[in-house]
Amino acid sequence: MLKLRTRHNKHQAVWLVEPGVKVGRSARNDLILDNNAVANLQFVIGVRGDRLVLKNRAPENPLTVNGELVEDRRAVREGDQIALGELELEVIDPKKDLEQEMPEPSRWSLKANSAVMNGRVYPLEDVTLVGRSNDCDIHLAAAHLSRRHAQLQVIEDLLYVKDLGSSNGTFLNGQKITESRVRRGDELRFDTLSFGVIGPTDDLGKTTVRSTREVNAAVTRSAPPPPRPRVADPEPRSPSFAAAHTSMESVPASVAEQAGPRYRGWVGGLVLVTLVVAVAGVWWFRP
Repeated sequence: MLKLRTRHNKHQAVWLVEPGVKVGRSARNDLILDNNAVANLQFVIGVRGDRLVLKNRAPENPLTVNGELVEDRRAVREGDQIALGELELEVIDPKKDLEQEMPEPSRWSLKANSAVMNGRVYPLEDVTLVGRSNDCDIHLAAAHLSRRHAQLQVIEDLLYVKDLGSSNGTFLNGQKITESRVRRGDELRFDTLSFGVIGPTDDLGKTTVRSTREVNAAVTRSAPPPPRPRVADPEPRSPSFAAAHTSMESVPASVAEQAGPRYRGWVGGLVLVTLVVAVAGVWWFRP
């Protein structure tokens, strides 16, 4: 049994079963293609046993099979390519498709927080488009989403999100963003649709290499300030003056502050008397 699917989105497909399938933009079709190049009912593929016949119901929209224009009808088979403008579809055998080597999936995924979506988990590929259009890898049928709302990309096992100019915005942990890195446990919101991010944790054991400039700046900040040079006395002082100066330094500053101006005046008088006596003694006992 064969399938018809879009080439850009392998999850958008329909089984080719009797009596046939309808393809177009309308919701009444078996395969819905939300694209301006597609009519409400673009074509029908009739199925009778192993025979498939494509009937173009909107010949005003150019439709080709393997590059040949189809205005009325044409037989199709496995491997045929159907094109409508930039939109491409293909007829495939799912069994053979599964035998092809599949790329290793990333370790990232989104889990819907809404109860309406039953906590559905969406695995992420290297590049994943999110939006309302059927062209998107994660197709969300919500009117307030843009057709191509956002892009998720895995680079070296790190996840990044980029808003694709959406009308209602992309939010990371409640903050509106244009482009940002996403981490495990973050909340991604596309307008009102919220998702939890599932993925690997950051490797905190990796060695961090710091530049020489950063190291020198850190050393400069942590080094103690150089000692202030001592200034020598301009003139030698007499023993009496040194004794008086020492006696003043021995008075606690707190006592002087508590005593107020009266105490400071008394101390100043005492110093003055001491200086006079010292000078008189030197003059009296000089040879």
